[in-house]
Amino acid sequence: MGRARAPSAVEAAAAALEAGGTPEPLRTEFPFVLPRGYVDDSGQLHRAGVMRLATARDEILPLRDPRVRQTEAYLTVILLSRVITRLGTVDPINPAVIEGLFATDLAFLQDLYKRINQEGHTHATVTCPSCEHEFVVDVAGDVEGRS
Repeated sequence: MGRARAPSAVEAAAAALEAGGTPEPLRTEFPFVLPRGYVDDSGQLHRAGVMRLATARDEILPLRDPRVRQTEAYLTVILLSRVITRLGTVDPINPAVIEGLFATDLAFLQDLYKRINQEGHTHATVTCPSCEHEFVVDVAGDVEGRS
C-alpha cells in the first residue's frame, strides 16, 4: 500500500488555481506547543509559542556570528532565536532562551522550522499501527485548552 503525503503549500495552491479557485493566503506565522516547555529563571513554564517563516536574512546573518564560526551547531540556536516571535511571556527571545530549552524541545523546534520553511505547512501523514488507516496530523502540537 503506497503512503499518501500531505501536499506542500505550493502543490495546494497550484491545485486550487487549476480547479478555478483561489489559493489560501500565505501563512507566515505558525503557533506551536512545546513538548516539555521552557522554564524561566523564576521557575515559570512556557510552552505555547509562535514561529514565523524565515527570511534569507535570517539564514545568512547568523553565519557571520563568531559563535557559529567557532561551533557550527550554534547556527540552530541563533536561527531559532530570530524566527520564534513568542514563547509564553518570555521577552525577549534571544539565544540564551534557546540554549535553555530541553533537548526534546530543541529537536521539536528544528523539525517545525524545517516543515514550515521547506514544506510550507505543519502537517504530516501518519498510519495507525493497528488498523493501518492513514490520516493527517498537525505536528505543531495542540494549543492548550483545545482538542
